[in-house]
Parts: sequence; structure tokens; C-alpha cells
Amino acid sequence: MKAKILALLRQREDYVSGQELCERFGVSRTAVWKAIGQLKKEGYRIEAVQNRGYRLASRQQVYGQHELVSRMDTVWAGKPVYFYDELGSTNLQAKLDAENGAKEGTLIVADMQTAGRGRRGRTWSSPAGTNVYFTLILKPDFRVELASMVTLVMGLAVAEGIEKTCGLGARIKWPNDIVVNGKKVCGMLAEMSTERDFIHYVVMGVGINVGRQDFPEEIARTAACLEQECGCAVSRAELIVNVIKTFEGYYEIFQRDGSLTGLLGRYNEMLAGKDGEVRVLDPKGEYRGISRGINSTGELLVEREGGAVEAVYAGEVSVRGVYGYV
Repeated sequence: MKAKILALLRQREDYVSGQELCERFGVSRTAVWKAIGQLKKEGYRIEAVQNRGYRLASRQQVYGQHELVSRMDTVWAGKPVYFYDELGSTNLQAKLDAENGAKEGTLIVADMQTAGRGRRGRTWSSPAGTNVYFTLILKPDFRVELASMVTLVMGLAVAEGIEKTCGLGARIKWPNDIVVNGKKVCGMLAEMSTERDFIHYVVMGVGINVGRQDFPEEIARTAACLEQECGCAVSRAELIVNVIKTFEGYYEIFQRDGSLTGLLGRYNEMLAGKDGEVRVLDPKGEYRGISRGINSTGELLVEREGGAVEAVYAGEVSVRGVYGYV
């Protein structure tokens, strides 16, 4: 009920009477009073005026279970939400939950991770009170070979979610990094459980640098955070909801098409370095070419000298800008 009360108070600019809350949720005035008191203890500033009711003060930065649930106006993605003050890894928790029957759309969010991971086993720094760490559970009914494209769908959703929340011009560094002003603000890690041609589940993990922070020396030149780049406070809860809602819509298009065909135009608009020179770090030998965007299966099309176009698969190579990270 607390999440429902929050959602209603957030919708209204004026006061909501205690009587309306009682009638709306079918509870007593005492139950409403207790719920309001608990929300205040969680950090919400709620004004209570006799004969007028309750009003939620604006511009609050509360982060937790009720804040996320009250904002999550999606159909299935992000429902339910499980928020943890601390986890080893949201991906690990999501896999455990998926094995135990968690439904598609379940969202695992942590304020802090003690064992966050990126691609290729790299550590992902996950301090408390600073960033966004979440994993979405998916249980798709499509071919195993399509699963790798889910990361690109999420990448598009994260970039757009950042733009909607912060007004920053986020771009996608193929295949799964999000950059702002040429620096990385987000990484992703998708993992799945399969059996022959059947996908049991996919867990799609996302980490976004939000609050101002000092980065380790080895990534300080290529990493950034949203608040530093936009110069203002960023609501982590609002950011998550914007990303999940955008993902829900794009994922349904992806499932309908069985490919990235319906998302190609938008993805390539947001692709960092498109039509610019890139270095392809292939184990068989590095080469340069011009990035021409992705194809319907998520491969990067690189035009080599002479005009031949290579379809680069993310699992085999890395791609960098000629003069830097992007």
C-alpha cells in the first residue's frame, strides 16, 4: 500500500485527503496514518495539514523498494521489483531467482554490490549510495542464437533512458557500452541458461555511473558519471524506470521481428562513431575501417579500404576509435 500511496501523492500537485486514501485503498484512517509515518521514516518529506490531507514535497532523492514500485508504470518489465541495500551481484541473485521460478520481468536492484562483474570477468566497482545496479530477468520464447541481441536492445534503452532523465546526449559504443561526451558511463552483462535449443532464462545486468566519484587510475581517462556530466543531481529511481519502460517497448518490437530490423534506424542514430574511422582489434590481426552501423543481427558493419564490408561479431573482437576509446 505504501507504494500505491506514493504513486497517488506524486500524481497530485495539491493535497490528497485522508478520506480519499481510505476509500481508494479500502483501509482505515489509522492504516493510512501508519503508512504515511513509515514513509517519513524512509526519508520522504510528506506534508500533513488538518482538513486538507497529505502532499508529497517535490525534488526528493529517496531510493528504495517503495520509490521504485510507485514509479514503475510498465506492463510487465520491472514487475515485481526486489530492492536490496547490498548484494554480491544482482546478476547472481537474478540467476538464483530465475532458477527458483521468478517470472519474466522480475527486476533485481541493489544499492551496493560486493562482487559486481563486467564482461570477461572484469570487476565492476559498486559502492553504496552512488550508482545504479540492476538485473532484469527474461524468459524468452525465441531461438538461442537471438539471445545475444538482447544486450543491444538494452543498450538502446539505457541510452534513451539517460537522455530522458538527464538531458544528456548519450551514445552507444558498440556493442554494449554507453558513453557521454566520449566517456563510458554504463556497462552491461547478459548471462543465460540454455538446454539445446531452449532458453531457460536470460539475466540482463546493467551498471550505470550516476553520482560523482573517483575512478581507479586505469579507467579514470575513459570513465565518467552522469551527475558530473550534467552538473545536477540525478534520481536513480527515475533513471531505472525510464530505462525499463523504454526497454519494454523495444524488446517487444525485437520479439515481434525476431531480429533488430525494427530498431536499426534508431540504434544507428545513437551509435557512437558511425561513419567514422575505427580500429578493429581482431585476434587474427588489427585493421582499420569505417563504421557503417549495425545489421539486423547486431553485427557491426565495417567498410575496409577498397570498399569491402566486414560484419564484425562482438564475441570475437573489440572496436575502438582511432584516436581514443570511442
